[in-house]
Amino acid sequence: MGAEAQTTGTRLLAVVTTVATRDDAQRIASALVERRLAACVHITEIESVYTWQGTLQQEKEFRLVAKTVPTRYPALEQAIREMHRYELPAIYALPIERAFEPYVQWVSECSSG
Repeated sequence: MGAEAQTTGTRLLAVVTTVATRDDAQRIASALVERRLAACVHITEIESVYTWQGTLQQEKEFRLVAKTVPTRYPALEQAIREMHRYELPAIYALPIERAFEPYVQWVSECSSG
């Protein structure tokens, strides 16, 4: 396969969570990368609308998307849970079904424990 080829199958995950502050986002993202639980983490500012304890909420949040391999998910989830300030944090993984093979290799190398 050439460098332009794509791979199929779930060999990578995009793990998503949200936090209340930029400081929390940067703290968690840095820890995940430093611990080699994720190769990289994107941080974006978003606005969330949701119901919490029977009340409609609308707040600014920061979304983190961590790229990792499936075998690292349990440790990555545990790390997020330990560092997160929310009572019930959203933590979920989306399979990356197709990806540029050199990128897959880089994520695999950078997120191996």
